[in-house]
Amino acid sequence: MPSQPSSEHDTSEHDTSDGRTADGGDTLDDAVAAYLEADRTHMIDRLAEWVRIPSVAGVPERRSNLLRSAHWLAGEMRSIGFPVTEIWHADEGEAVHGAWCDAPGAPTVLVYSHHDVRATKEENWDQTSPFDPVARDGRLYGRGSSDAKGQVAAHLWGVRAHLAATGRTSPAVNLKLLVEGEEEAGSPGLARLLDEHREELAADLVVFSDTLLWRTDHPAACTSVRGMLGARLEVYGPFTDIHSGAVSGAAPNPAIELGRLLGQLHDDRGRITLPGFYDSVPDLPQERRDELAKLPFDDEDWLARSHTRSVGGEAGYTVLERLWERPALEVIAMTAGDPRGVSRAAIPSMASADLSIRTVVGQSVHEVADQLRAWVDERVDGRFGHELTVSMPTAQEAYRTPEIRALGTLVGAMAKGFRVDVDAVGRMGNAGGGPADLLATAVDAPILFFGTGLVEDNWHDSDESVRFDVLAAGAATTAHLWSALGAMTPEEALAAATGAAAGATTD
Repeated sequence: MPSQPSSEHDTSEHDTSDGRTADGGDTLDDAVAAYLEADRTHMIDRLAEWVRIPSVAGVPERRSNLLRSAHWLAGEMRSIGFPVTEIWHADEGEAVHGAWCDAPGAPTVLVYSHHDVRATKEENWDQTSPFDPVARDGRLYGRGSSDAKGQVAAHLWGVRAHLAATGRTSPAVNLKLLVEGEEEAGSPGLARLLDEHREELAADLVVFSDTLLWRTDHPAACTSVRGMLGARLEVYGPFTDIHSGAVSGAAPNPAIELGRLLGQLHDDRGRITLPGFYDSVPDLPQERRDELAKLPFDDEDWLARSHTRSVGGEAGYTVLERLWERPALEVIAMTAGDPRGVSRAAIPSMASADLSIRTVVGQSVHEVADQLRAWVDERVDGRFGHELTVSMPTAQEAYRTPEIRALGTLVGAMAKGFRVDVDAVGRMGNAGGGPADLLATAVDAPILFFGTGLVEDNWHDSDESVRFDVLAAGAATTAHLWSALGAMTPEEALAAATGAAAGATTD
């Protein structure tokens, strides 16, 4: 836990835990909403300016743009009033740190996100070029508009709304930001940054903002992320690519062998066949199944929003259970022969596949890596050579938020931000990963997840976009969250939740 400026909780004139503004006027809900509505055009323009900076991760020729993006963000934070803004150099991209800690006795909250973006294929974009953002039909199109510059922008907008609506000159909580520049590359330098800046990042609570919502009309609090392990399998056949007319029928074909291996990764019930893979996967509690079943879901809506052709996966589980509570293994790239240009009619000397394994709480990525190695060694035919490379430096463990009062406070803030009844705010998970477990361990603080993305925002794909109204609702959520948490002591925020409310209030 970080040391606080004072052990006495701040009960100044700015305390708005009763839901009213500092001057006793309209309710905090109305004041926040009014500010966000009046400032919407400005906020969208600022986000569009940031999206124009092509801060692509993992591309050396774009490296300088990561620094430009970091400077843009640092300047935006200073314009809001953050007294501390710093740029930290990591392995593959700059991180931006900000701090505004003028709330004695209130919790210290660290907000985590990232400003680097995925590479693009401009020829696949129909709405606009990836870094030429356009506003159209209530959305902003452009790479990073949702993942995750939009999420960071919602936080900045939320701080502005929080200050304007309450009349405060500083946030009701001690607020810190860490927006890294290499998340899309697997955060290879984050562990070092967390270790080197342990004191500056000390916090009672971490808000992790690189996640999805369920639907605009039915927001849900994310309470878990899956872990992630990447691997590359190469299978070798002939010593060189060789004309099939000369050796066809007798030569070892690595593409066929690789296809045979990949076809064995799942059994006929959709279960992963690595030895011992499910030994550490816990049974899915009925309580969690009931939580997920409360979310509105039908196959047609899901297929349309996710742009997928059909529903499949592990037998015995619903789509949402498969996405958020069960492990998965996907092939995300395959190469053999002549994938581009004119075919040489040759048997390839090598075939490769990139694998992405998603783990759940209870599993260890190190154990899964050993299971994958054993599976490959056992099943590759002796006529072929092979090499398996497992990306342990960028592997991430799964994480689940504990049932603390601050989680219920987030649910209450989401109800206010999205203008729905608190009972309409569901629970969900995040199918992807992220360095949540690393952050929780390094900072020694629990994680709350809150993001403003939707599955239809097309993360990592062409025509990525974000909805204006979702950004506004996200900003309103954080504005209310800071007011509510600011009315608590750190001990109260981290206390175990009791009963159905789990503290689901912003009072």
